[in-house]
Amino acid sequence: MAALNLWNPALGLSIPMVILTAYLLGILHGITPDEHTWPITFSYAIGAYSTRGGLVAGLTFSFAFTIQRGIASELSYLALARWLQNPTVDLWVYVVVGLAMALAGLYMKNTGHVVHIHGTGTHIHKDDQPQMIPPSMALVHGFIAGWGFGAFALIIYTVLAPSMGRASLGWVPGVAFGLGTMTIQATAGALFGRWMRQLRLPESVARQVARRTASNTLFYGGSAFIVAGVGGLMFPQTMSWSIATPLHVHNLHNLGIGFALVTFTVIIVGLGTLIRSMREARRLVMGR
Repeated sequence: MAALNLWNPALGLSIPMVILTAYLLGILHGITPDEHTWPITFSYAIGAYSTRGGLVAGLTFSFAFTIQRGIASELSYLALARWLQNPTVDLWVYVVVGLAMALAGLYMKNTGHVVHIHGTGTHIHKDDQPQMIPPSMALVHGFIAGWGFGAFALIIYTVLAPSMGRASLGWVPGVAFGLGTMTIQATAGALFGRWMRQLRLPESVARQVARRTASNTLFYGGSAFIVAGVGGLMFPQTMSWSIATPLHVHNLHNLGIGFALVTFTVIIVGLGTLIRSMREARRLVMGR
């Protein structure tokens, strides 16, 4: 049996080794700072304001992501990997994901309403008492974000999927990878939600902090995705920028635009808004 190699697996692995490698790569993908997962999971989990809500946010986003990766894995087995590797596809994913994030954040931020999707219909619900963003929106974002392309996707599409031996199993590596990502993102979502629940603030105030944090993260983070996507389409050479590190781990070996988007969205906007909002809320509570 070939040795397990998460950095550069070879063609021709046995089916059990392909599945194990894909699952472990998914776990690694869920842990490392990836622009297609962390900004969205953080936004929805923080807005959920509970352990259960954060878990649901992580699961729903990752479920849609898993379905997409299964579809893309099957397409790769059918020799369409070259189309999936087109860098223009990734840039358009940035734009579409950014638009979806920014629109969701805009409704929460400026109107006090939240977009709800029921079946095929969409309507705006008055948010008199701040509520979590509906999981259906995380499903939409997860499916769109899954079309993004990176080092992990390259391994799934060009090595693991073709190693399955027959078309009826071409989807398996993508789903295994998605389940690995789900393992981490669902756990992270629950932890983010629990963290918000532990704030030492009156519940109504804490919910406002959660909503403000989620709306800012979605709106400004989504805007950054749009700028990155449009900028890359206009000036493709800028997308090759990266900083090499000694870490022999995908998503950490070369830090490029994806890492910059995660840093801006989650750390600068998300955590920055959370800290400022908590300070303001505590001053308000103490002043009562």
